[in-house]
Amino acid sequence: MTATPRKPSLRNRLLRHVLVPLAVTWLLGSALVVGIASYFAQQAFDRALLDDAYLVASHVRRVTGESGALDLSLSAQEMSTVLFDQSESLYFAVLSPSGALLAGHAGLRPLQLEDNYKPHFDAIEYQGRVLRSVTIHREQPGNFYVVMAQTTASRDHVLQRLLTFSIVPQLLLLMGLAAWLQRAIEDDLVPLAELEHALGRRDARDLTPVPVSGTTRDVQRLGQAINALLGRIAQSVQAQREFSGNVAHELRTPLAGIRALADYGLRQSDPQVWREQLQGIAQSQERASHLVDQLLALALADEAQHTLEQKPVALDALVGEAVLRFLPRADAAGVDLGARGADQPVWALANDALIEGILNNLLDNALRYGRAPKGESHITVSVVDAPQAVVLSVIDNGPGVSFEQLKKLTQRWVQGSAGEALKEGSGLGLAIVNEYVRLLGAKVSVQTESPHGLRVSITLNKPL
Repeated sequence: MTATPRKPSLRNRLLRHVLVPLAVTWLLGSALVVGIASYFAQQAFDRALLDDAYLVASHVRRVTGESGALDLSLSAQEMSTVLFDQSESLYFAVLSPSGALLAGHAGLRPLQLEDNYKPHFDAIEYQGRVLRSVTIHREQPGNFYVVMAQTTASRDHVLQRLLTFSIVPQLLLLMGLAAWLQRAIEDDLVPLAELEHALGRRDARDLTPVPVSGTTRDVQRLGQAINALLGRIAQSVQAQREFSGNVAHELRTPLAGIRALADYGLRQSDPQVWREQLQGIAQSQERASHLVDQLLALALADEAQHTLEQKPVALDALVGEAVLRFLPRADAAGVDLGARGADQPVWALANDALIEGILNNLLDNALRYGRAPKGESHITVSVVDAPQAVVLSVIDNGPGVSFEQLKKLTQRWVQGSAGEALKEGSGLGLAIVNEYVRLLGAKVSVQTESPHGLRVSITLNKPL
């Protein structure tokens, strides 16, 4: 099994992301500063060397006589004054255009002699040492060159001191900044470590909020998000516990009834009693099967929210199919079941399966609980194609519900109380409808009809 590579810590990554660009910027800035300072320091030394070369050239004279040769009119004392330097050694040479030495140190020559009126600086080697030299060309009082050279110990010492006094303090400042950043980042990450420790040692059943002591808004928001997540998980777990308890309670009743009916029938020998008990068992089984179907519908609704695909659906066709599907049951119960507004094409932005589930649950609820207390029972499925939306309604003329119960009907395990027949249900029908409506992004409303009855309306979005 391949080992997972160890990932860097957040502290090290933050330090690297801060210090590496800072160090690179410092290096580039220091190199630029040293380069500029070195250039101007070199210019100052070269200017002094050039002044000495001009001074020597100003003392070149043409000898009076027939030869007319050039000569350097400097005494020994003046020459020592010109060549005096406390820390460097100066050398000079006065050369003819052919390169012959007219005055100065023998062997001191530039790399090349050119008829160039601009001073030419170069590095030359003389007596085993590398010298900084300048060569100037003059045509008065004759054509000649002056080469002035100097050792570079002072230059090198100045550049070294410049490098030391500019780089070392900045390096110390950078190290101090790195230490301060490390300490500051560690202090800022302490709340994260505490949060990690608090979550790591927490029991899986403990969903209480974790203490958040973040000194920054980001850490506080992270802690608040974790606590919000724990709160949602706690609510979900509590809802699942209540759901499981209610399911167990609701299933226990029909199963216990089936067993009681079976036990009683087995103790009897009369076939008529067996028939009555078998009919009771069939009714209890139907109730349990209906409850299981509704529980599966709720589970599928919770799962469908991640994969739901909405598209234009023919609402009139779905309503017609639902009415035909429930028509035999309505006829057997003596209920007049019909549709209104579904004779013309009506399109809505929805999902076929969810619309079918909504109609199934609404019609099932209406047939169970929406029968008129007196007279003929009517159930109508209405489709209204409004300009901005499509309204799907199931209307009955049953006993209706009270105003207090009207506000709770879409909750799970809540039933109406208008008659003993309502006690046969599980209280999940409208809860399933409410869940499907939420997944579709639609709206549901439950209203009482006059003089009695119930209207459940679903407002669906129209296709674009």
